[in-house]
Amino acid sequence: MPRGDKSKYTDKQIRKADAIAESYEKRGVPAKEAESRAWATVNKDDGGGKHPGGSGRGKSTDHPASHKGGRSGGAASASRTAEQRSASAKKAAATRKRNAAAKAS
Repeated sequence: MPRGDKSKYTDKQIRKADAIAESYEKRGVPAKEAESRAWATVNKDDGGGKHPGGSGRGKSTDHPASHKGGRSGGAASASRTAEQRSASAKKAAATRKRNAAAKAS
């Protein structure tokens, strides 16, 4: 199997890579780089290409890449004072109220 050959990947892995690449492209990553990152993520999640076929349910994955999201979530908020967090919350509430009013009219 030559490098870059995707024939040993399952349909689900290919769909997953396409979705990840699309997400990267939406965020401004060049297409070639986005595809490279997407396949790296699929390989990290699933351990490379699978050999589809045979009986049984197959081997599930732990999706390690998708579990990283919440680890650093509160870091920005934790480094701010109570006054800063309160001001931010008030600003967000005002924005939601303004957007709701604009949508209603």
